[in-house]
Amino acid sequence: MKHAIPNFRHLHYFWVVAKEGSITRAAERLGLAVQTVSSQITLLEQAVGKALFTQQGRRLSLTEAGRLALTYADQIFLLGEQMQEALDQAGNLRTRLTVGISDSLPKLTAFRLLEVTTQLPTPVRLVCFEDQHEALLAELALHKLDVVLSDRTLAAGSTLRVFSHLLFESEMLVVGSRELAQKWGKNFPKGLKGAPLLLPARNNALRAKIDDWLEVNGVHPDVVGEFEDNALLNTFGRRGLGLFFAPAALATDLAEQLQAEVVGRVPEVREQFYAISNERKIQHPAVEAILAAVHEGMLGAA
Repeated sequence: MKHAIPNFRHLHYFWVVAKEGSITRAAERLGLAVQTVSSQITLLEQAVGKALFTQQGRRLSLTEAGRLALTYADQIFLLGEQMQEALDQAGNLRTRLTVGISDSLPKLTAFRLLEVTTQLPTPVRLVCFEDQHEALLAELALHKLDVVLSDRTLAAGSTLRVFSHLLFESEMLVVGSRELAQKWGKNFPKGLKGAPLLLPARNNALRAKIDDWLEVNGVHPDVVGEFEDNALLNTFGRRGLGLFFAPAALATDLAEQLQAEVVGRVPEVREQFYAISNERKIQHPAVEAILAAVHEGMLGAA
């Protein structure tokens, strides 16, 4: 049986009811009578030929068809919001770039990558969000983000239709405050035995590589802290509470911003940095500028 294309007003009412979990609350939000919203939902269900809600106590719950419809409705109304934003900015000289930044990505790395966009002939308006890697990929798949910057690629077997672009990779350094570097920098890496060390949390892509390197070299430091937030780890490191690992590509920034000195180089441990997009070929001019800067060696890859 062929069904009519859903009326977008009906679909909007359905979307609000699904978000509110109640026709009464949805009606209040929409400024309509309860009977009006209820009848519009009925018309939508008739149009699609499926029940979209089921009653569970006082709350409406989505059926399987309703959950599927909500997935599409989310994308439809998100695109509508983005269209309105684009129209509002039509006279604005700035190009909008919405970036998701993985919480495990070093903040200095994120800054160095995004700094390129501030030097373009056409001004860029950056909108940055930080979250866990997987959450950002889900937002990217819904077209809520233009690009995700991360220190890891897609998980094996991922069904998301997004694509990873390796930006660069860098060998790691062990760094620390001047006092710690002077004390523990001799006979590297054997001299790190008992040294206070700050490490990323075990769910960080880099952690397993660091643990393997410590094991291979027979180094048993004193792990004084483990951090999910890279910025917090760097703050502890800047205050001299422990040595920590950092990308060699950021050596200059580490010295200037974190007052960190190099204790030793760790070429066996390398960190990768990715731009993840919805397209196999990135077309956003600001992201293209980042890729170009990386390929020209402007970001100091090591």
